[in-house]
Amino acid sequence: MTAQERPLDTIVNHTFDELAIGESAGIERTLTGEDLRLFALLAGQTDAGALDPVPGSAAPAHDPSLIAHGMWAGALIAATLGTRLPGFGTVYRSQVLRFLAPVAIGDRLSVRVTVVAKDPATGEVTLECRCTNQHGHTIIEGQAQVVAPDRRIVHARGALPEIGLDVAGSGGSGLQRLLVHVAALEPIRVAVVHPCDTPSLSAALEAHTAGLIVPILVAPRAKLEAVAAEAGLDLAGVAIEDVAHSHAAAERGAALAREGKVEALMKGSLHTDELMAAVVSAAAGLRTKRRLSHCFVLQTPFYPRPFIVTDAAINITPDLEQKADIIRNAIELAHVIGVAEPKVAILAAVETVSPSMPATLDAAALCKMADRGQITGGRLDGPLALDNAVSLAAARIKGIVSEVAGQADILVVPDLESGNMLAKQLMYMGDAASAGIVLGAKVPVILTSRADSRESRIASCAIALMLAHRYRSTPP
Repeated sequence: MTAQERPLDTIVNHTFDELAIGESAGIERTLTGEDLRLFALLAGQTDAGALDPVPGSAAPAHDPSLIAHGMWAGALIAATLGTRLPGFGTVYRSQVLRFLAPVAIGDRLSVRVTVVAKDPATGEVTLECRCTNQHGHTIIEGQAQVVAPDRRIVHARGALPEIGLDVAGSGGSGLQRLLVHVAALEPIRVAVVHPCDTPSLSAALEAHTAGLIVPILVAPRAKLEAVAAEAGLDLAGVAIEDVAHSHAAAERGAALAREGKVEALMKGSLHTDELMAAVVSAAAGLRTKRRLSHCFVLQTPFYPRPFIVTDAAINITPDLEQKADIIRNAIELAHVIGVAEPKVAILAAVETVSPSMPATLDAAALCKMADRGQITGGRLDGPLALDNAVSLAAARIKGIVSEVAGQADILVVPDLESGNMLAKQLMYMGDAASAGIVLGAKVPVILTSRADSRESRIASCAIALMLAHRYRSTPP
């Protein structure tokens, strides 16, 4: 099974015959004060001073004086062998480790195991083990010998919100895995609307270089050329639709989509409202039976798989029917990125239905709509508070029995304000990688913020590429 064929919501082991010399995988983890205390308890180190050097105080985010037991990092190596490479069914034979430097609270460790030898007679595999910190310094090195599994085992990704797995399987970031996933797809023609600043223009050109899009830059030519000259960007060979201003650029981009000359739109430096007004206008002819909605595809080291937050950019205070369309769009996106039956958590402040809280009533109604076949393709539950949606422990403590609670693939927020704050908290305080896309139109709309990173813009183009190819056979 190739990287492109492997669903994003499953973990597949590697049998002995599949393993190749040089193949590697890893996980990442930031040491917290809670980790230090929990591991000390598991190791039988019950001295109160060791568990909390200043009783009653909170451990700081980074404290070089609080050092982890060496085998805490060793346990991460064992987890990598047992869940990533070779994966489920692996039998440990021996482990040799050399501890080269301490690990302190706040240190982020990257653990990687690499196949260096195989013995067909015994089924044993030797793997080099290495653990580095956020500065690139090697903390632990060594070798492990294991017996690799002889049969394929496939598991759904579990709900382990404290562990930041390397979802790339063969190493690399979520963006790298996404690019591998779409590598076989031919690039699509995209109208890049008014990319008249360096971030938006460079992102369009980089997406072109990455083989994701064939851009048509819709903007005043003189302004484009000035931006390109200032930033040292080369526009040679890139098509340009010369228009007078940003409003005309939005209208022309929508027209190109209506005429079938492009398969997606990409927001440049104009305001979101200006672009979306052109998309939803009757003259554009891009509306479908569904309401337009925005999805953030997010990946954080603290949740075991990518997930979707919706709607955090288009619909300000959606009503029940609009929320139903928001969910339908998100389920469609989940299918496209490889989640066959996404778990949809409809969020509210509490997990019980309260007549005084409209979000809880909507959540209950939406779940009943799913029961009656009005919303299909996913499993819905709600109302759920955020902790119950992403933490199995929180759900169990509150006695919630649910196929969705603690392992949501889609988080449906009550309104734009709460969704926007949630998404940006995850990005800026939870180290989440992101991509942004609008669904519900006849073509996907790549909707990024002026503050978005290069990686976010490239990932958004990759998502649009997958959607556009789906729309060729199944128009929205």
